[in-house]
Amino acid sequence: MMNDELDISQVSQLSGLAPSTLRYYEEKGLIKPIGRKGLKRIYHSKSVMTRLALISMGQQAKFSLDEIGKMLNHKDGLNIERASLMTKADEIEKTITSLTVLKDGILHIANCPEENHLLCPNFQKIMETSLKMNRKKT
Repeated sequence: MMNDELDISQVSQLSGLAPSTLRYYEEKGLIKPIGRKGLKRIYHSKSVMTRLALISMGQQAKFSLDEIGKMLNHKDGLNIERASLMTKADEIEKTITSLTVLKDGILHIANCPEENHLLCPNFQKIMETSLKMNRKKT
């Protein structure tokens, strides 16, 4: 086997992904083997590792595999729409804000000087905020 080729077990080891995940990605059209050696799939090393890195980045940004596939398999090659990235960035910012509010509320509750949290005005605000955030989700 040449240096620029990896079998599925080597790709699995280098990427940290199970062979079953790699086969699933292949089934979804996200990666493509260049052939087989015996029963093992063979991949072009640079190409498959680049695609797996892009898939990982896309998943971390909460893109679906179908959305990632559209970006990777565009007729003109890689096509990452900037507008969809901006939308994802906005979603992530909202999540960060929501989690920060939650963290701050939990820290206040943990350190609240009131023996009965229900008597604490800050705890009352935290509960009110929690309800408002719940209403926004529905």
